[in-house]
Amino acid sequence: MASFSISPSSSSSFTSRSRCLCSKPRASKPFLLLLASPYRTALSSSFPSSVRVRIALRCPSLRVPLSSSIRASVQVPAGIRPGSGVETDKLPSDVRDRAMEAVDYYGGRVTIGDVASRTGLKLNEAERALQALAADTGGFLEVSDEGDVLYAFPKDYRSNLAAKSFRMKVEPFINKMKAAAAYLIRVSFGTALIASIVLVYTTIFVLISSSRSDSEDNRGRRGGRSYGSDFTVIFHPTDLFWYWDINYYRRRQMKTDGGMNFVESVFSFVFGDGDPNQGLEEERWKLIGQYISSNGGVVAAEELAPYLDVPPIEETQDDESFVLPVLLRFQGYPEVDDQGNILYRFPSLQRTASSQRAGRKEYVGKRWTEWVNGVEKYFEEKKWLFSKTGASEKAMVIGLGALNFFGIIVLGSMLKEISVAPGGLVSFVSQLFPLLQIYASSFFAIPLFRWFLLLKSNKDIEKRNQARKQRAQILDLPDTSLRRKLLNARDMSRRTVISSDRIVYTTEKDFLDQDYENRDWDERFRELEK
Repeated sequence: MASFSISPSSSSSFTSRSRCLCSKPRASKPFLLLLASPYRTALSSSFPSSVRVRIALRCPSLRVPLSSSIRASVQVPAGIRPGSGVETDKLPSDVRDRAMEAVDYYGGRVTIGDVASRTGLKLNEAERALQALAADTGGFLEVSDEGDVLYAFPKDYRSNLAAKSFRMKVEPFINKMKAAAAYLIRVSFGTALIASIVLVYTTIFVLISSSRSDSEDNRGRRGGRSYGSDFTVIFHPTDLFWYWDINYYRRRQMKTDGGMNFVESVFSFVFGDGDPNQGLEEERWKLIGQYISSNGGVVAAEELAPYLDVPPIEETQDDESFVLPVLLRFQGYPEVDDQGNILYRFPSLQRTASSQRAGRKEYVGKRWTEWVNGVEKYFEEKKWLFSKTGASEKAMVIGLGALNFFGIIVLGSMLKEISVAPGGLVSFVSQLFPLLQIYASSFFAIPLFRWFLLLKSNKDIEKRNQARKQRAQILDLPDTSLRRKLLNARDMSRRTVISSDRIVYTTEKDFLDQDYENRDWDERFRELEK
C-alpha cells in the first residue's frame, strides 16, 4: 500500500538508507536530506516493484534535540506502475466516478479521509483510487509537517484522463447498449402476451371454421379430423416486432402515469420495477462518513445508530456491536472518556484539506440537522412497490392475461381431440403450445409469488425504519447522561485542516528545487521546542 508517513525519531541514528551527514552541531539553518535509490519520486517516473524513499529533516543546532527529527517515507507497491498502463481502468467504474466527484467537490486537493467521508468508500478503496488517478492524470503528492499525505490534481485532470483511458471513451456507448437491451427485454415480454393472444385465438378460429366446413360423413372417422393443410396464414408472427420500435411508443398515447407504455407495463406487472433501494447502500455510507467528518471524527454509538440496521431500542439497551461495520470501513477504534463512556474515534476522517466547519456542541439536542451540516437525521429505506403502472393499465394487463389464459385452456382441449397434419398454422401452434402454456401460467404465478414476498420485505423495511427513527428521536431530545456523552464527544473531537503553508514536501517539484524560506523553518522548529 503506497503511503507517506512522518513520525518523530526516537534514536539519533537512522537506517542505512537514510543517515544524518552532520556529526557536530553548527549555527546554520536546518537542512533537508533525500536519500534513495537512483529512482525519482515524481509520479511521472516508472517505479520498480518496491521503492522506499526517506526524507530526513534534522536541525544540527543544539536547540533541537535529536529525538525531534522528522521522517517521511513513500512505498509504492507493484500494483501501481505509472507509465505502464491506465491504472484507473483497473478500478470499478463507480469507485472511480465517486472518487473524482470528491476531488471536484474539494477543489482538486484532498486527503484519503476527505474522499472516504464524502463518497462512503472504504479507506483502502479511496487510497487506491487516488493513487490511480494521480498516476494517470499528472497529479502529485504533498506531505505536511505532521506526515499527512495529500493528493493534488490539475484543473484539467478529467480531460487528461478521458484522453488517456479507452474504457472511459467506450463506456457511454456501452451504457446506451445496456439501456437499449433492458428496454427490449421489458418490451419483449409484453409483446409475447399480444403474440400469444393472436396465435391462440387465430388457431381457435381456424379449428372452428374447419370443423363447420367438414362433411358429416368425415365426422365419424375413427382417425378423427385433420386440420392445418388448407388454411393460409395471413398474420405472420414477425409482424409483432413493430412493438419494439422505441420511437413508436413515444408517438403513441398508450402511456401510463409513470411514463411507461402499455407493453412495458406488462413486464412491470409480472416482474416489478426493480429494487427501489438500488444505490441506497452507497448513500448510507456517505451519510455516515459525512456525519463523522463534520463532527470532528469522534462520535458516540447513539449518533451512528440512526444510519445503521439496529434492533428496536427496547430489545437492546447497551449493545453497541452494530458500530463494528463502521469501525472496519473507516478504521476507527473505541476510546473511553473521563466519565467512563465509550466513544469512537476515526483519525483518518479528522484530517482534511477543506476548511469547512465541524459540528458545534451548542447544537447537541437542538436543531440536529443544522448541527451535522445538513446531513439527514436518519437513514430511511424505500418500500417495494408491486408495480408502478396506473390502475387502468394494470386492469388492462390483468384482463389480457386472463383472456390469454382462457384461450390456452380452450385451445388445449381442442388440440386433444384432433390429429394435426404437418405444415400450416395449426401445426406451428401445436409445436409451440407447451411454451404458450408456461407463459400463460407464469403470467399470474410470478406476480402472486412476488406479492407475498413484498409483504414480508416491506414489513421488515418498516421495522428497520422505525428502529432508526426511534434512535433519531432520542438524539433530538437527549436525556442528561446522553447529552453529557455527546458533549464529551465534541470536546474530544479534532479537525485538522492541512493548508498549503504546512506542506514540507511535494512531488510536483524536484526535491533540490524546493526552496523553504528561513522564517518558515524557524517557526516550525520553535513549535517543536515547545
